[in-house]
Parts: sequence; C-alpha cells; structure tokens
Amino acid sequence: MLMQILQPARNKSAQAMPQDISTLVPMPDDVQGILKKSCYDCHSNNTEYPWYAYVQPLHWYLNSHIRSGKEELNFNEFAGYTLRRRQNKLRAIENSLKDGTMPLSSYSLIHRNAILDPREKSILIKWVQNSRDSLNRKNLTAL
Repeated sequence: MLMQILQPARNKSAQAMPQDISTLVPMPDDVQGILKKSCYDCHSNNTEYPWYAYVQPLHWYLNSHIRSGKEELNFNEFAGYTLRRRQNKLRAIENSLKDGTMPLSSYSLIHRNAILDPREKSILIKWVQNSRDSLNRKNLTAL
C-alpha cells in the first residue's frame, strides 16, 4: 500500500513545443496521427497513460521505459538535435520501420492500436525519407 503513495512524475507537458520536429519538416495530418498513435507515448513529452499506470510498481516500470525512449528519440525536442543526430535518428526510424522493431512488441502487445499496418509503415517511411532530403537541402542552402 505504501508503494501506491509514491507516484513518480508523469510525462505530461502543456507547454508549446518550440523544438518539435514539425518546426523543421512538414508533417502531414496522417503522419502526425500515426506517430501519435504508435510512437508518442514513449518518444515525446506527452504520454497517454493507460489505467494500469496508476498501479505500482507498474508505473515505475513505465516511467523508466518512457525515459529510455525519450533519451533515444524525442519528437518534441528533435529540432534541438545537431544536423548529424537528426539524420541518424531519421535513418534509425526508417530502419526500425522496415525491420519491424518499432513499436516494441512489449508495447504493442497491450496497445494493439499501435501496431502499424503496411500502409502506415509505407506512409512513415516515405515521410522520413522526404524529411531527410528536406533537412539536407536546408543544410546545403545554409552553407
């Protein structure tokens, strides 16, 4: 019972996201919808917590998992990354989509709606490739 009293801070932010990836590259509504559904719980500053997140020690486990995901990639802080890191992250997103390692199976086991169908994967891969090209063009014009 004592564990239930100790609730870690939640990954919620009501602030504007000036470093969001959408400030760098266009993000169509369909892409944003797919990312929110399948990626943002672990890779943004706003997590939609399920009911079981209020039960300890599950909440501690979830928070640890979210922290790790945000350290690896945070869409809300993407514009603050160096150009090299942005390119690497976009390449990693594309590879993860192609090899099916994201979203994690441990996440999609419970969050069935996060599973990406082939059409959604294709939309995201095309968007990632276009975003990488766009960032390259911006970098070339800045030189």
